[in-house]
Parts: sequence; C-alpha cells; structure tokens
Amino acid sequence: MLIVLVHIHVKPAFRDAFIAATLNNARSSVQEAGIARFDVLQAQEDPDRFTLVEVYQSAADADLHKATAHYQVWRDTVAEMMAEPRQGVKYTSVFPQDFAAFRMP
Repeated sequence: MLIVLVHIHVKPAFRDAFIAATLNNARSSVQEAGIARFDVLQAQEDPDRFTLVEVYQSAADADLHKATAHYQVWRDTVAEMMAEPRQGVKYTSVFPQDFAAFRMP
C-alpha cells in the first residue's frame, strides 16, 4: 500500500474550474485497477485549499496512474490554477492494512 496526500492551494478565481477538472480526474482514477481509494477534500476554513487522498495498491500503481491520459490532462489543466506548487506526501498505512473494503464503485 502507498498512500499519497496531495496538498493543493488554488487561486480563488480558479476554484470552480479546479474542482471540475479534479472531479473528472478522480472519476477516471477510481476506475484504475491499482487504485484502492481516491478522495478529493476541500478545507472548510479555506475553500481554496484541497487535499487529494490517493491510495494505491503499490508504488508501481502510482507510477501507472501518472502515465494515464486523464492524469496528464488534469496536471496540465490545473498547472496555472495553483497559488503555490502542490505538495505530495507519501505514507504507509499502519491501520487498516487492507483498503479493499473502501474501494469505490
């Protein structure tokens, strides 16, 4: 298991466009065999801050995700929307160790 939390701060004028592009990416991402979970979170105290919770079966699956057309379209589409560079932090799950129960439909 590889969990990546991607912290994103977008420019206020691009918030709605960022959400639309990110939801398109997320809907395609959850169809990938190696992705156990893909959540898009928006901060309550600052609606221009988001966190993507990406749970992969393996590091190789994360690499495969970055090679998909939908990820590349998202990456290129949102690049200019960022108020600052996005930051990805990698984690290993201590509990639960099996995210199969959380697999999105």
